[in-house]
Amino acid sequence: MNRRQVLALAAASMVAPAVARAQDQWPGRPVTLLVPFAAGGSNDVVARLIAPALEQKFGQPFVVENRPGGGGSLGMGMVARARPDGLTLLISSASNHVFHPLVSGDLGYDTREALPAACMLVDVPNVLAVHPGFGVTNVQELIAKVRATRGGVSFASSGVGTSNHLAGELFRLRTGIDLTHVPYRGGGPAINDLISGTVPMAFMNLPTVAPPASDGRVRIIAVCTAERVSIRRDLPTVTEQGVPDYAVRSWTGLFAPRGTPAPVIDRLSAAVREALASPQIGGRLVAIGSEPLWMSPSDTDAFVRQEYDRWAPVVRAAGITTQG
Repeated sequence: MNRRQVLALAAASMVAPAVARAQDQWPGRPVTLLVPFAAGGSNDVVARLIAPALEQKFGQPFVVENRPGGGGSLGMGMVARARPDGLTLLISSASNHVFHPLVSGDLGYDTREALPAACMLVDVPNVLAVHPGFGVTNVQELIAKVRATRGGVSFASSGVGTSNHLAGELFRLRTGIDLTHVPYRGGGPAINDLISGTVPMAFMNLPTVAPPASDGRVRIIAVCTAERVSIRRDLPTVTEQGVPDYAVRSWTGLFAPRGTPAPVIDRLSAAVREALASPQIGGRLVAIGSEPLWMSPSDTDAFVRQEYDRWAPVVRAAGITTQG
């Protein structure tokens, strides 16, 4: 071994322990949990429930930052371009991680590669909700009402290319009724306009709709899942009410920029798993309409790829695009 090789080996032997110590001491500074939708939606709610538990675990602030726009692509792109130091993380969902790239085309990067998973957080049922003044209580009444309305009816969603958007477009295609999509910059603004009656119907995530539905400000008439959800067994599915081959699910996970050190990801994933298992966090998520669904980083990445493979042909065959 020559002198240069000896010096290189000595340098590496000093750097490796330093890197290991830095990863063990992570985060060392405040961490940003970026939510790519407006405050008040289901992703935002999950982030604000998880953040205090992570702060307590790691002794640093976990700051929730909302960056809505482009069906989640604005905030998602910011995290994809961030330094992979574990200090900028993404609270991401089926909407912006899978559906939006499929319906809007090239984002300039592949979410499956640019934003690997830390873990899965929750399974989030989508629901079909209406303003009480719209005068319908089930799916068949809704279909009849829209068919009798000249020019059709508008439906709200949390944004272009979101799971809510896809749920509405798939409903339109399966029923043949005249529906016009009205996208919002997140579930919060959308639910506000549904409550006010500005829009008569909406496809939304259950945690966003549950609070105003509990006091009668909106009415949930169906869940969009393939089967009834355990947390609201009283709600029938769309398919149960006469619309065949209909199911759209959503979920929320935690992701980081590509290159984030694996030890950091593993520590973060383990902390989230512990938080979701606690009555304070897991119980609260169930109470607001989400089901805790922790998965390891590798299992979450595999799940996201399966979602892509499942929905890509459906989106192409149905012709669902951001122009809808």
